Amino acid sequence: MLRPTIKAIDIESPDKLIELLERHAYLADEGLATAAFLALKMGRPLFLEGEAGVGKTELAKTLATLLGAPLIRLQCYEGLDAAQALYDWDFARQLLHLKAAEAAGITDVSRLEGEIYDRRFLIARPLLKAVETQPSVLLVDEIDRADDEFEAFLLEVLSDFTISIPELGTVRATTPPVVVVTSNRTREVHDALKRRCLYHWLEHPSFDREVAILLRRLPDCTETLAAQVARAAERLRQASLVKPPGVAETLDWTEALLTLGAKELDPGLAAATLGAALKYREDVAHVLGNGLLSHG
Repeated sequence: MLRPTIKAIDIESPDKLIELLERHAYLADEGLATAAFLALKMGRPLFLEGEAGVGKTELAKTLATLLGAPLIRLQCYEGLDAAQALYDWDFARQLLHLKAAEAAGITDVSRLEGEIYDRRFLIARPLLKAVETQPSVLLVDEIDRADDEFEAFLLEVLSDFTISIPELGTVRATTPPVVVVTSNRTREVHDALKRRCLYHWLEHPSFDREVAILLRRLPDCTETLAAQVARAAERLRQASLVKPPGVAETLDWTEALLTLGAKELDPGLAAATLGAALKYREDVAHVLGNGLLSHG
């Protein structure tokens, strides 16, 4: 069982939250830490927008770790509906139960209906799990990939953390989960949902912060290599690519270099490992064709 290492109520300032996140290898700047601190204190969802790979999902994971709470993740996608996010009945088990009751000679219809809609046959999906689990951290990941209808439904759930199950009654969170909603901004999310949340836009980290992240996450990385990779990533983000590298890709790139025994980043090695940082053929061709890895 997870045990809280610290409670949200005990985090007395954004600076304290920065310190706690850093203990778990997440280096947050003042703006992000302030937004997360206020979300914890005010009991409001935190809406994080930004490019893919800048640390939105990782923040939710780190908050769950430092709070000693399970991370419950709802991955959004086109076509996601309420049933897939809330709960389902386990029809296979219900059918087996009916067959067993029939074999035992039970014919009381009212009794059977009551039994098959028992809580043990209910499959809790992420939103119901988050409402039933205290404490918990609910990550609604990439809400921009879901449909407008699901957005409206999510807004209703986040308003009071109450879920109605017709066969069982109402489930209400005694302690609402910590909620982090992320978006890569592939489309605009409706204002109504944003108004329910505290909002923060995550930028790519500064050069110094990215170097610090690499050194913190990858202890075998030298300061020279970290600085060279961070500088190269900075150039790539200014190169009008389809998908510039985020922090996640920078970490992958550095790890790939370390796996090859690199202590410094030379153009040949950078080109050979570029697939760890860039994920589109057009981007790789643009970078190699324009010599963007040959600079110091």
